[in-house]
Amino acid sequence: MLSKMRIILVRHGRTLANDEGVFQGDEDELSKEGKEQIKKVALRLKDEKIDYIYSSPIKRAADTARAIAKFHPNIKIIFENELREGDVDKRFFGKPYSAIADWNSPPRGVESNEDVNKRAKQLIDKIYKKHKKDCVLFVGHNGINRSLIQAITEQPRVDIKQYNTAVSIFEINEDKTHHIHCLNCTKHLE
Repeated sequence: MLSKMRIILVRHGRTLANDEGVFQGDEDELSKEGKEQIKKVALRLKDEKIDYIYSSPIKRAADTARAIAKFHPNIKIIFENELREGDVDKRFFGKPYSAIADWNSPPRGVESNEDVNKRAKQLIDKIYKKHKKDCVLFVGHNGINRSLIQAITEQPRVDIKQYNTAVSIFEINEDKTHHIHCLNCTKHLE
């Protein structure tokens, strides 16, 4: 029988910087709307069988993971640097997203899409080796989540917008086939 791993992928709740469309640092707080969103996504996932929770250590993602973990009190959150958003030099914090015109060839101090994609693929491979038969929840960010979806589906980078607290659920089989149960779903926010 083939091993099946389930991955639940969640983007963090909304922040004020998301509202403003600007780059943010590691300590940006969830907005009032973001705090409501993480309560709703936590309720949506409360009955899921989750074996492990991996989260970006960045505050907005960590707060989202903690909200979900309240319904899974026996699961320790593992903070994983590989789930951090693409690295952007501090000089861009507070500037609009348009300040970086080309993510495939970005300025010095900015991680390219290609590098984020490689990081995501390495993380998926590492986690699959450790958790082949488990359900693993990842809490990340817009860019890294798109790269994780690419690594899982082996399709070109997904450039769909990753809505705040969007949920994607995948089943990954040992033979490298996969099944998408939902992609970028926000029904819990309706």
